[in-house]
Amino acid sequence: MSAAPPSTTAGNGGAPDAPALLSVRDLQTHFRTASGTVKAVDGVSFDIQAGSSLGIVGESGSGKSVTSLSIMRLVEPPGFVAGGRILFKGRDLVSFSEREIRDLRGRDICLVFQDPMAALNPVYKVGDQVIEALQAHQDIGGRAARERAIELFRMVGIPAPERRVDDYPHKLSGGMRQRVTIAIALANEPDLLILDEPTTALDVTIQAQILDLVRDLRRRINTAVLLITHDIGVVKEMCDEVVVMYGGRVMERGPTAQVTGAPRHPYTVGLLASIPSPGMKGQRLNAIGGSVPSPLRMPPGCPFQPRCPHAMPVCATMPSLRRTDSGSLAACWLYEERA
Repeated sequence: MSAAPPSTTAGNGGAPDAPALLSVRDLQTHFRTASGTVKAVDGVSFDIQAGSSLGIVGESGSGKSVTSLSIMRLVEPPGFVAGGRILFKGRDLVSFSEREIRDLRGRDICLVFQDPMAALNPVYKVGDQVIEALQAHQDIGGRAARERAIELFRMVGIPAPERRVDDYPHKLSGGMRQRVTIAIALANEPDLLILDEPTTALDVTIQAQILDLVRDLRRRINTAVLLITHDIGVVKEMCDEVVVMYGGRVMERGPTAQVTGAPRHPYTVGLLASIPSPGMKGQRLNAIGGSVPSPLRMPPGCPFQPRCPHAMPVCATMPSLRRTDSGSLAACWLYEERA
């Protein structure tokens, strides 16, 4: 898929026209299976400026999490990065050796997973796991590392941090465990924090607390945030820019206010229409008809065409990303003639 170059205009926290902290260019991540090759990510491009926030939104199976794992170089066989570049501070992470990428993870780029219980080691105290993250990248003694762990627990809102550092993960609630994983991720003050569905397993009240925490931490330490979520409502609250993905491809991309305020791709329109509102009490929820196609049997051209109310014969060919009248970029033939 050819795409117009991502905008160099920074979100909050970055200078206009400054080089991007992270530039993903035509990323392709595939999985070889007995039934064929799955193109989980198929030509994705976007930029994240230093100190800014970008959300990747889409249904399950759209390629969001595989994109984040590709950036971290955590895609395991039979998966592999088949093409494209992942430029972090101008260096292509795809070409990094295993040792180089291991040094980068946890120091410059950190990933917070969806399930904190799976991310934490159940046989080690949570404080020891923060200490391990600190000592892996810093020359710091045990006592100083413990004090820093307590400070981090306090910063992420864990009550009685002096006591909690000696707890095991099973003694903490889901919300507290997620705060621990965020503390571990922030231990070395990374330039980029990737959050992969960080609130999915939590109740609504705790979700709001975690999102408020991320927003506050971003302001305090100027960490750029890449938020992976299926909830476009969360992106509206949290992110400067948004990438809407479907079937491994980018459907729409641009400043969040433009994309959510005046959506142009039919898929983005459907996602926003499916958000419930207080005024809908007693009414049926809106939903996008059909389901995400099997990655082994993607339709030719635009992957959304079987579910799209505006599908045309030309949709059998994938359009490029084009500038729309709202200012966003949309991969849709509805805007090809305008371009």
